[in-house]
Amino acid sequence: MSKVILTHEVSGLGSAGDVVDVKNGYARNFLVPQGFATPWTRGGEKQVEQIKSARAAREHATIEEAQDLKARLQATKVKLTVKTGGEGRLFGSVKPADIAKAVAEAGLGEVDKRKIEIHTPIKYVGEHEATISLRDEIVATITLQVVAAK
Repeated sequence: MSKVILTHEVSGLGSAGDVVDVKNGYARNFLVPQGFATPWTRGGEKQVEQIKSARAAREHATIEEAQDLKARLQATKVKLTVKTGGEGRLFGSVKPADIAKAVAEAGLGEVDKRKIEIHTPIKYVGEHEATISLRDEIVATITLQVVAAK
């Protein structure tokens, strides 16, 4: 086992700034080369504090604000207009950045694209769901209404 400092949120492992124990091969072959983590060192504790303060600045200020945003996101269907081919099939798929842009355009507020998780690839028009992690304990499930561009 080796200790690493996460520099990005890794689903099922932790958030940026967390120090976690992972298997050597996972750290050496995936986390470090992809830039998701750095090897843990005693000097790295300063880096942990910087990462955590940057993460805190990006998170929504209070739990009340995050819960308010969650209620607004879940009460509204976010409309996303995309280019399509025949039979409602999309050219490519919907990305988290597209969802973040659509949420902002709908007037619901700013969300971090790195906190958006799409469970199944969105490749057809229709209604789809995605989750947005607003804070560590607050997750909003949004409904996306994907429509074809005219």
